[in-house]
Amino acid sequence: MIPREWLIDTAKRVYRSYGFSPIDTPALEYLEILTGKGGEESDKQLYRFEDHGGRSVGLRFDLTVPLARFVAQHIGQLGTPFKRYQVATVWRGENTQRGRYREFMQCDFDTIGTLSLAADIETVLVIHDLMRALGIEDFTIHLNNRLVLKGLLERLDLSDRATPILRAIDKLAKIGRERVVAEIASAGVSPEAAEDVLRLVEIRGPNSQILEQLERLSLGSPQAQEGTAKLAELLAAVTAAGIRPERVRIAPAIARGLDYYTGMIYETTLDRLPTIGSVCSGGRYDNLAKLYTHQELPGVGASLGLDRLLAALEELGLIAKVATPAPVFLAYFDRSRLHDYLRLAAQVRAAGIGVEFFCEPKKLGTQLKYADERGFRLALVLGEDEFAAGQCQLKDLATGKKTLIPINDGTAALIAEIRKHLGTQEVGRGQPR
Repeated sequence: MIPREWLIDTAKRVYRSYGFSPIDTPALEYLEILTGKGGEESDKQLYRFEDHGGRSVGLRFDLTVPLARFVAQHIGQLGTPFKRYQVATVWRGENTQRGRYREFMQCDFDTIGTLSLAADIETVLVIHDLMRALGIEDFTIHLNNRLVLKGLLERLDLSDRATPILRAIDKLAKIGRERVVAEIASAGVSPEAAEDVLRLVEIRGPNSQILEQLERLSLGSPQAQEGTAKLAELLAAVTAAGIRPERVRIAPAIARGLDYYTGMIYETTLDRLPTIGSVCSGGRYDNLAKLYTHQELPGVGASLGLDRLLAALEELGLIAKVATPAPVFLAYFDRSRLHDYLRLAAQVRAAGIGVEFFCEPKKLGTQLKYADERGFRLALVLGEDEFAAGQCQLKDLATGKKTLIPINDGTAALIAEIRKHLGTQEVGRGQPR
């Protein structure tokens, strides 16, 4: 829970820095709110039941569908554009596997009420800043646009089967080419046409080459041309905003499995562990709120999959093994000085540095063993001799180095020395190394 809470706090800080405000929605919704929104697969995974009042209800499978219901209900008070974030648990009844769970937490951010590409561009910027704030440098944000896919399917005269084809394409990395072709064929598509679809989504190369090929393939399809132009504009914008070009890649095979996506879509993978899947995904959904209101409420956003990311960081050995959120340990050595210990701990905490005071005056060796096992960075030791000399012993538990610091004239020198040892990481223990 220590690294988990640090991830949550970091996500909230990044979202707030862009002006996103927090909301909360119920875990339980009327079943009619949830069904038919994400597609056949999400409907199958819904936890649904009848409550004591005979009402058909279900547990939310994501945070986007409840958001659409929420803004449709309250947009008169919220106004547009409305920028929100939400960190909450969702449930999906699927077979658990590496990085996939039946109960997991999402950290969402969304912008509602605008069709402007600036909101799509900002979504990429938030994802980029979020990953870096979490201490992750080796990641790739993959982009596509549903308009490109739908337009190209239109050219192949497959528009009426777009939904099952897009669902199949989204599984390409998971189940392989042969099974995707078979799944597309099962939707009434000829093997030849299925191969044409796969050739379209398997375009590879630098972004500039992919754009050139998409522009050529988009001729004759206004939808595909619009999607390709937006991809080109987004790439230019995020590069101008300072994102390294290699961090953002066009990936024609990305379709996203949820039916409500209509435009730009995003998936973020860790370069050192791509097989665990996307850790931050999302896209544009312009028609979702229409299911609840006649007002036009287009939206775009993304979601950090907290539990999957945490599992990936643990697998990569990037989570510090600590069992305390406080970096400093204060030993209880002299029973007669309890008030002095409590006063010292309060002064250090007032400086914004976490301190745990040991509650029993046991042998110093026992206390330091406890501190080491819990993962404290520093220990403060004051016995009879230190109190008499007006000094505090600061011990670095990793190196064993000890420093005597005067405290007769206050704790300013001690706090400065603690800060020097801790660097900037005074709070938020459990962050990736």
